[in-house]
Amino acid sequence: MGWEKTRERVRAARSDLAAAVPVNAAQLPAAGLLWWIWSTSRDQYETGYGGAFGILCLLVFAPLLLPLLGLLLSAVLALPAILFARPVLRRFGGPEWACRTVAAAATAVGWGAVTTALFRWPFVATASVLTVLGLLPALGIAYVRTRSWSQWGLWWRSALVCVGLFALALGGGLVASAAGLIPQYEPPELTRAQLTGVWRGGNGAELRLTRDGRAEAHSLPTEPIDRDWTAPHYLDYVVCAGSGTWKPDPGTDDTDRAGILLHLHTDCGRDTRWSVSGTESAPQLYVLFGDPDAGILRTLDRAGD
Repeated sequence: MGWEKTRERVRAARSDLAAAVPVNAAQLPAAGLLWWIWSTSRDQYETGYGGAFGILCLLVFAPLLLPLLGLLLSAVLALPAILFARPVLRRFGGPEWACRTVAAAATAVGWGAVTTALFRWPFVATASVLTVLGLLPALGIAYVRTRSWSQWGLWWRSALVCVGLFALALGGGLVASAAGLIPQYEPPELTRAQLTGVWRGGNGAELRLTRDGRAEAHSLPTEPIDRDWTAPHYLDYVVCAGSGTWKPDPGTDDTDRAGILLHLHTDCGRDTRWSVSGTESAPQLYVLFGDPDAGILRTLDRAGD
């Protein structure tokens, strides 16, 4: 008797998971578009084609990618929520939609905690995004179960919902951008005094800038002396240490933002131009090594004097 109940629960979970994949796939293009629109308010570090090229690739390869991405999202978000909601619903009862909503939010909070601990992603933002992504499948599965649709019927209905959500996201994004609700990113304008101090980045990189124009670098990525990209052992950047000089560089045109020009008194690398990014309260310096469309981005955060 217990084995039959277990088999029944497994079949129900598999049925819910099969329904979750098309539902998840339907919302992903709209979610990707909203993310791209939001990213326009963030610094793109003057890289290549920006998010528009990624959106174009998404539209071209969507028929192949969406089922796989829908399956991945279902396994990560929908399945844990299903396994959490069923025993809670059996034990405490109540509306199924409410139980599924709570289960989706709890799953999102759990993954938010994991990503914060492992990758230092912002917990509130991550948990909120995952909750939104998990709500539609959680509620949509309950609706799908009341219909006698075939798998093909579920998928073509999912395609219609996908188009509708994408159009809604596009229209809403355009209206928000036109109304100024999504401002375009503008780098801060830092004075010489604000540039002075200690800047630190990944892999132990450190740059100390003094008011009199002296610089001290430790494990700092620098432009390589050899700029021949076709060379067999070409390096996008080299790691250097030593003293040198620096000066503010206001930029030469609209595409070359303000920054600093760093010269180290070593033969390790060439003079490197670091551009300003971040905000007034949390400024950054960055440089893009190699191909501007697919280069290696390195950043330094202001650490203090």
